[in-house]
Amino acid sequence: MDVKILETKDQMGVVAAQLAGDAIKHAIKKQGFANIILATGASQFEMLKNLVADKGIDWSKVTMFHLDEYIGLGISHPASFRKYLKERFVDQVGELRDYHLVNGDAADPVAECARLGELIKANPIDVACVGIGENGHLAFNDPPADFETESPYLVVNLDQKCRAQQMGEGWFATLDLVPSQAISMSIKQIMKSAKIIVTVPDQRKAEAVKNTLNQSISPDLPATILKSHPDCSLILDKAAASML
Repeated sequence: MDVKILETKDQMGVVAAQLAGDAIKHAIKKQGFANIILATGASQFEMLKNLVADKGIDWSKVTMFHLDEYIGLGISHPASFRKYLKERFVDQVGELRDYHLVNGDAADPVAECARLGELIKANPIDVACVGIGENGHLAFNDPPADFETESPYLVVNLDQKCRAQQMGEGWFATLDLVPSQAISMSIKQIMKSAKIIVTVPDQRKAEAVKNTLNQSISPDLPATILKSHPDCSLILDKAAASML
């Protein structure tokens, strides 16, 4: 794992977006298109802002897959990750080759997982842009995470620390309002990405960063699996790296 530590979140976002943009352009040059995964949440603000500003990317050749979404939350809800990606990415880049958002309020979440799974199986991922949770989760795979399932998407239960993080970031007014389940991309599917860029800002993530880098690979700290990926970059600001 390649670790880069920047002074500020702004600098971190610039570096992460440059790595992602270069990978996207390389894939387009090599095969005529690129398939990407995008995450959401506060950790991705600066990265996405810089990525959509990259004028060298032909977005009409890019297909975007969505990492995770709360079950039972409509797209108009302020905390909806579909709303987040529509506003911060889809509506900013113009025409995409395609994009696939997770329908969190689908009548049958298991069927929605199957729908998305078939789509992503047909589109191998060139670059995934993700984060790490305060509990060490990867996507919404809270500890102990399922490292074995082959399903590209699955229904997961959100633990107390994960739900508290969502409230703490300001997406929900109270803990009771945070959904208890989500549709999440699986660990194995994330790890199939040719390149993974992990953007992690803020002091509140410092312990998770320290444990990810220093502890053995374990479902009890899902982000540790990233150390086994052949091309993974961890981009930190100084606060997130403060315990290293």
